[in-house]
Amino acid sequence: MNPEILEKKTVYQGWARYSVLKVRLADGQIAKRELEEHGPAVTVLPYDPERKVAALVRQFRAPVLACAGEQSLLEAIAGLTDGEDPPAAARREALEETGLRLTELEPVAFLWTMPGLSTERMHLFLAPYSERDKIGKGGGATGEHENIDVVELRFCELMRMMEAGTLADMKTFALLQALRLRRPELFLD
Repeated sequence: MNPEILEKKTVYQGWARYSVLKVRLADGQIAKRELEEHGPAVTVLPYDPERKVAALVRQFRAPVLACAGEQSLLEAIAGLTDGEDPPAAARREALEETGLRLTELEPVAFLWTMPGLSTERMHLFLAPYSERDKIGKGGGATGEHENIDVVELRFCELMRMMEAGTLADMKTFALLQALRLRRPELFLD
């Protein structure tokens, strides 16, 4: 017997929709599952191969504060596709968050971020850039209260953070590992 959704009840509708599902499992048992829905997303790690740096953002994340007491999180650029083609959404998010105009995007993967709870599936990209691609100040989209700080870090420093366990964002970790596999020379000091 294949698992089956028997009932879906929306319990909250806002930026995301939260539902409670009644499902029949493969063994025939009936179970309750919670579901968070907000649509497909993108993340992109811009990297400057000449200067051996990556452009990241540091911003307040309420769940991180609530769970770990941390005031901000260092992470790769990310956002919802909002119905756009994923590469276009990645370029839009990069311009909003960092002021970078990205042209070339290197697809990495299309992954479920939290398959036990969320419908979010994220397109991961790498994107080379240079200093001339900085055409805006970044900081986030007007009216979204993002208050983003743009941070450029050398790859050798990012590797030290990864090895020390201080780089806490999974999408950033995955993108850096992908870049390290594709372009190992960037990570040499």
